Amino acid sequence: MIHIVVATVAVVALGIDRAPAADVSYYEVTRGAHPHDVAPAPDGKVWYTAQAQGALGILDPKTGKVTQVSLGRNAAPHGVIVGPDRAAWITEGGQNAIARFDPASKEVKLFALPKEFPDANLNTATFDRKGILWFTGQSGVYGRVDPATGKVEAWKAPKGYGPYGIATTPNGEVWYASLAGDHIAKIDTVSGDALVVAPPKPGVGPRRIWSDSKGLLWVSFWNTGEVARFDPMNKAWKVWSLPKAKSGCYAVYVDDKDKVWLTDWNSNAIVRFDPVTEKFESFPSNRRGASVRQILGRPGELWGAESGTDRLVVVRD
Repeated sequence: MIHIVVATVAVVALGIDRAPAADVSYYEVTRGAHPHDVAPAPDGKVWYTAQAQGALGILDPKTGKVTQVSLGRNAAPHGVIVGPDRAAWITEGGQNAIARFDPASKEVKLFALPKEFPDANLNTATFDRKGILWFTGQSGVYGRVDPATGKVEAWKAPKGYGPYGIATTPNGEVWYASLAGDHIAKIDTVSGDALVVAPPKPGVGPRRIWSDSKGLLWVSFWNTGEVARFDPMNKAWKVWSLPKAKSGCYAVYVDDKDKVWLTDWNSNAIVRFDPVTEKFESFPSNRRGASVRQILGRPGELWGAESGTDRLVVVRD
């Protein structure tokens, strides 16, 4: 049975006057899927990784219909993004490969990591401006796939275990965040070398990273419940604490209006931060233990996967 819950809610404003109402909708997916990451698809549908069921999920928001595509034996997908070819590209940790799903042919193709990098614990991917896919693995790995040739290369991370979120800036730079390594790093997209940048203080646990339209990098600090901005040109950090959170800032995404979206596990909420006013707004889940992991959006919509409730959530404004 398909369940869609739509609620018009007054945003819980943190540090500002009450914000206008926003539409928050929930879409149930296959029970037991534990959706991890989510990506709005080019055709208006939404892709998600059904990590516990080894599948790519496809939601049609217009009808609430959900289908799942098996990614293969022992699959355990983590991240999903939309490629320049309009296909779904997935970090498939269970098979230690990057997977590509073609929505037209329904074909799943695997790009296996080199044998020197078994059990990479693949995490997240991004495309650079030349169409090369870059990926992270928490076991201390990062690498790239050339979709044109199928060549896969990988490197050992400079500080070992921890590479997690990864993103591309408007000018084509590729950066990743290392949760266990407690740093961010810029990848030389030619040589593959990684230049480590230390956080403003030790122990913050950078988990995810995203760029705004100006090339400023936004980073979620998991251990300290903060969001930070790094200016690569001036090599300067600025940090803001999420209201009432001393840890648990998981995901970060910057929308087309340069508003910064985060997930706050302590308050069980999606949070929006305005860098101009330096104010936060919170969109708490209507169920306990939502555990929203990655978030991505398209104009007017912010999507997340509630891994703890087997639902997708969207905030529309």
